[in-house]
Amino acid sequence: MGFEPPQRLVRALGRQYGEPAAAEWLNRLPALAGEAVAARELEVERVVAPGGRSGLVVLVRRPDGSPATLKVAPSLAAPSLERAALAHWKGWGAVELLDAAGPASTTDGALLLERLQPEISLRSLPEAKALLEAAGTVRKLWVDPPVGHGFETVAERTSREAAALRAPQDGSLAPLVSAALAAREELCASSAETRLLHGAFGQGKVLAGDRTPWLAVGPEPLVGERAYDLARLVRDRVEDLVAASSGPSSARRRVSRLADSLEVDGERLRGWTLFRAVESGVRALGAGRRQSGELLLEFAGWL
Repeated sequence: MGFEPPQRLVRALGRQYGEPAAAEWLNRLPALAGEAVAARELEVERVVAPGGRSGLVVLVRRPDGSPATLKVAPSLAAPSLERAALAHWKGWGAVELLDAAGPASTTDGALLLERLQPEISLRSLPEAKALLEAAGTVRKLWVDPPVGHGFETVAERTSREAAALRAPQDGSLAPLVSAALAAREELCASSAETRLLHGAFGQGKVLAGDRTPWLAVGPEPLVGERAYDLARLVRDRVEDLVAASSGPSSARRRVSRLADSLEVDGERLRGWTLFRAVESGVRALGAGRRQSGELLLEFAGWL
């Protein structure tokens, strides 16, 4: 069968890596996917649509007939780091890596994963229940990183993002950008935690499973403090928060509740939420996604 990439993946890769690099990889994708399937002797059922934003997701069956999921991602998405994190978690709070060993597992960038329910994420639950389940899931991921790991640190990742924020911006954004950069500097200077983090955790990154109700997928792993990992969760369903008259107070209550339930310092969580929202909002504006950017920056202004 063909391996036609869903349009959401095409758009996401273009935004993330630039149109030329994305197009080059997408042109090779059918061949790459076919080779990964053949190397593992898989039977293809279907490509998941709309699927994820970092790689092609294909429902497959293994040689013994058991269901699985194959993820094929570009090297720019660092699938080797995703593999390393999933192998370290061993299915605890996260989707299980099924081909941690074997000659094909480390050469083609593809990941063979346990089958989850790709259409059912925590976004399908009412907000309060979704946040409760998200907190319980992310807590399991915060373990000591493996010895000799190759993950970057929160300081390293955010240093690149901060450099982009320092580029000339719309003058009206200057106060928010300055506040975000100051928060990041203070947080990086005083952090003492070194935990393995998901890196892109949010309700949409937690899918329904069979062996346990909810499991995290799609990590962009790094090491650092737990508060960083919660920052995107705080702004989940930001469009609903902005539309509500109680949006500002609801956002601040969400920070407090998540900090309390996960024993994270509330001010550190507020600071990382501010930085990550401003960084994402400015980047969205720069990419022409004005509505998304404005929502994120309005949210950041409440913090």
